[in-house]
Amino acid sequence: MGARGPIAVATANTAPGARARRVAPDDVAALHTSRGDDEQQRGPGAHAFACGVLEARLDEAGFRHIAGADEVGRGALAGPLVAAAVVLPADVRIEGLRDSKLCTKLQRNRLAEEIMDVALGVSIVRVQPWRIDRIGLQKSNLNALRRALNGLQVDPDYILVDCFKMRRLQRPSLAVKKGDVVSKSVAAASIVAKVHRDAAMRRYHRRFPDYGFASNVGYGTRYHWNALKQNGPCEIHRRSFYGVTGFFEDGVFRPHPARESVDTVDLEEGSA
Repeated sequence: MGARGPIAVATANTAPGARARRVAPDDVAALHTSRGDDEQQRGPGAHAFACGVLEARLDEAGFRHIAGADEVGRGALAGPLVAAAVVLPADVRIEGLRDSKLCTKLQRNRLAEEIMDVALGVSIVRVQPWRIDRIGLQKSNLNALRRALNGLQVDPDYILVDCFKMRRLQRPSLAVKKGDVVSKSVAAASIVAKVHRDAAMRRYHRRFPDYGFASNVGYGTRYHWNALKQNGPCEIHRRSFYGVTGFFEDGVFRPHPARESVDTVDLEEGSA
């Protein structure tokens, strides 16, 4: 059953499921070793698409429902932080699946639609700017990933998280550097989170048209910094981020200088 119907967005924590199976340290090390061997065999340029090698190894070890989790929007000056978790069928193949930063807008939209059609479970969580200002970015990030995983409609047997090591999860887990390259479920989560956040920022653009959110999706482009200098922050800006409310030099408040950054949609949308 695809995830298009029962998709969970910003859901509360679910009750604990069955007891997690344990993976020995040697088994985890073997996963990393196999991953490195496979990448070396594929050669240069092999990082373009998510190979799913971790899911393949975990499936061989008896894990059937493998969840991947990722987030987007960490570095944005405005808008929400969005985390997503995805469980894909073991045998599914999605053509062109890769890190959302390497995709065009059209490719991301196509991939997101296909992911929603075939996924066993999808969960999306948004963290609003005021909460990021209140509890901090890192805590917001980890909380969002945890809530996304807990909101899945299918209890995962194993969890793969891009970069971040998470404690006290109810299932065995692994923090994977460049997870969206070696894990198809992490890459799928990256795509879903990115498409969801970009759509939200386009809606915010209609409310706050002066900042160029439709193109920069909240990141600090030259146009965005100039708009902050002229207008100050709006309701969805992260006031705890350096420079959003202005700069202090020698105890004197200074206006926002324009930053020398290229106002290119693909670069902005790919930032994390």
